[in-house]
Amino acid sequence: MPKMKTLKSAVKRFRSTSSGEFKKKKSNLRHILTKKTSHRKRHLRSKNLVSKSDKNHVRFFFPYI
Repeated sequence: MPKMKTLKSAVKRFRSTSSGEFKKKKSNLRHILTKKTSHRKRHLRSKNLVSKSDKNHVRFFFPYI
């Protein structure tokens, strides 16, 4: 049976933690930044964990993690 392939687009978007969860970058920090407050932009810079409902879906993309 051939090796299962990792979804390469998911590799660029998610990182796994040592406890088996996944980190992701928050959205809404690419363009149209003038109308967003500094407080909002500063908090969007931090990483976020994938929710429990999406965790199994993301795990499907990484067959060997």
